[in-house]
Amino acid sequence: MGKYSDSDQWQDIVPIPQDDGGPNPLAAIAYTEEYSEAMSYLRAIMAETEKSERALALTEDIIRMNPAHYTVWLYRAEVVFALKKDLLQELEWLNKISLKYLKNYQIWHHRQVIMTPIPTIPANELSFLSLMFEKDSKNYHVWSYRQWLVRHFSIWDEELPYIESLLEEDVRNNSVWNHRWFVVFSRYTDPTTGTGADAAAVKAEPEIVERELEFAKEKIRLAPQNQSPWNYLRGVVRKREGGIAVLKGFAEEFADLGREDEVRSSHALDLLADVYAEEQEKERAGKALELLAKKYDPIRKNYWNYRRGLLGLKMVEV
Repeated sequence: MGKYSDSDQWQDIVPIPQDDGGPNPLAAIAYTEEYSEAMSYLRAIMAETEKSERALALTEDIIRMNPAHYTVWLYRAEVVFALKKDLLQELEWLNKISLKYLKNYQIWHHRQVIMTPIPTIPANELSFLSLMFEKDSKNYHVWSYRQWLVRHFSIWDEELPYIESLLEEDVRNNSVWNHRWFVVFSRYTDPTTGTGADAAAVKAEPEIVERELEFAKEKIRLAPQNQSPWNYLRGVVRKREGGIAVLKGFAEEFADLGREDEVRSSHALDLLADVYAEEQEKERAGKALELLAKKYDPIRKNYWNYRRGLLGLKMVEV
């Protein structure tokens, strides 16, 4: 006896059972009876390409049991569009699922599919994403979706204040730093011909570059050992003339080779090693790398010694 086999609504459907490779499959998956039955009816209606209210309800039932089943999500989207369902209602239903299953790629892909034909961003969309970030501020799937949303609705300028508010809450959130890079620089790339990574090669307006350099420096001063703004700083400085040497004075605020016991940031030492190497000051670069290997980042001593080797310097014993 089953939920669907006993239902008058489904009497016209001949279910298609799972085929695991014959009567004695080598490694059959132990599905529950409830799930197996629901999937057998889904296979049957998919074979007939049925797009109906009962099909929509069936996808919801299966998603409740297995929210990572991408085939069900794809079919649900087809049914939603075929029935001309209210897309905002679909998003409202999706909100509940998203809050229950926080780390699920299929949910966010479905949201993007549903959102695509909507002409303007729904009033509560950004507030819902904020709620998701309250649950997990580094949720990769939500950040990926938000990047798509920013580009799709062209809300680049409106996004910066939100980013800054998040960094006020947690300056160490690397996901927010990554999103800031996307918002500031990826707007100049064409997603049809490349990826967001291409933003590294795009030259931005000088005033934007200077603004971002000062922004990163400000955040570094709040937490000198926070790697995220140092990485951001390195990326931004490549967009202006002069190379990383322009950051020398700033980095020396946190790492003076003449005061080895007062280094406040291993990331400043790392940057100075590159600056000194660029300036052909190999001994000073080697000294910065030695301090990293011996005292400020010994867990990566092999890497710092490798960097010394690239300069033609001997390994240091730790």
